[in-house]
Amino acid sequence: MPAVSPPETVAAGAKAAARAFVARPLYQEVAERLRQQIFNRELEPGAWVDEMKLSQAFGISRTPLREALKVLAVEGLVTMKPRRGAYVTEMSREDVAQVYHLLALLESDAAAQVAEHADKAQRARLEQLHARLGKQVRQHDAFFAANEAFHMALLEIAGNRWATQIVTDLRKVMKLNRHHSLFKQGRLTDSLAEHRALLAAIGAGNAERSRALMRTHFFNGLDAAAP
Repeated sequence: MPAVSPPETVAAGAKAAARAFVARPLYQEVAERLRQQIFNRELEPGAWVDEMKLSQAFGISRTPLREALKVLAVEGLVTMKPRRGAYVTEMSREDVAQVYHLLALLESDAAAQVAEHADKAQRARLEQLHARLGKQVRQHDAFFAANEAFHMALLEIAGNRWATQIVTDLRKVMKLNRHHSLFKQGRLTDSLAEHRALLAAIGAGNAERSRALMRTHFFNGLDAAAP
């Protein structure tokens, strides 16, 4: 009769198998590490990505590094140049304007959807996120994160996963802009006021006003983001 493993051995094996199943491929881990270096300006816009130096620093071969760079190229965070390698993407004024234009279209549509269909709990969630924003006005990084959480929650509530996917990538690219709109004098206060007006329109179920207010929110952000 075959031996039966103790329950704790079976459980440990199951946990190990689960960890192996959910573990991300190495290139995805490298992509996330590079992504954070770009967002933190450890790799500046326009900088050449030194593959040899990075592979040595990460203790990996150049194969997963190159796969990671392909991921970031699809996201728009790096630009691949033939025979020259990868460079951190630089945002021109036109690039910034195009990103804001697309965000305005997608998120204004989401705001209208939320105004029409959000339930009480969903509206309360947005109010809570906005309240969190108000407590972070003196901490720029925390405000930026809370602001992004507010916008992504609105998209999630709207329920269009394709719009959410596109906006997620666009917001990554937007972080490349050296002149981020939220860091301009007075913009944080203005942004909070615009959110309050938007929440009032959503609470009133006014889809078209919500759409217009979100569009204006992005147009104002673009004005503040101009170099």
